[in-house]
Amino acid sequence: MSEGDSSGESIHGKPSVVGSFFSRLGQVYQSWLDKSTPFSAVRWAATLILTAIYMIRVYILQGWYIVTYALGIYHLNLFIAFLSPKVDPSLLDDPDEGPSLPTKQNEEFRPFIRRLPEFKFWHSATKGIVIAMICTFFEAFNVPVFWPILVMYFIMLFCITMKRQIKHMIKYRYLPFTHGKRTYRGKEDTGKAFAS
Repeated sequence: MSEGDSSGESIHGKPSVVGSFFSRLGQVYQSWLDKSTPFSAVRWAATLILTAIYMIRVYILQGWYIVTYALGIYHLNLFIAFLSPKVDPSLLDDPDEGPSLPTKQNEEFRPFIRRLPEFKFWHSATKGIVIAMICTFFEAFNVPVFWPILVMYFIMLFCITMKRQIKHMIKYRYLPFTHGKRTYRGKEDTGKAFAS
């Protein structure tokens, strides 16, 4: 390794104070993320509260509509990735190539694997809200626009995008949610061991 490379070392080969601080900060942040993983309802509730705070701030300040529009488009893209399968069935030429979704009733059950998992969806959405909130503290991001046009354009974009996504789901017969799906169980365990 050369002296002063990007691994947080100073010129003399010892870890720099700034590099150590940010390394430790990253470890603490990752630790909190790992601890929050099983609590999806609490995570999403905190994100909804953060969204409400952001919306109230934008409403009170009467500005930063372009930032809000960009945040809405970003969340729409995340949502579409969350609803989409990891391997797009429309791109597969050969049915034997890679995992595919079952298309017939008697075909083997294959779980739905998302392109964007729930945790990454939540994490990205929350980071987007925090960044948008930070942008509202800078006047440079307060671009004057006629906000009703942005609202109408976003609603139109949302409807067109969701219509396309729902048609894709119907065409390739997949349901990205586990509620309402049939669950399969193995045989009951009688507790008897086989004697040889």
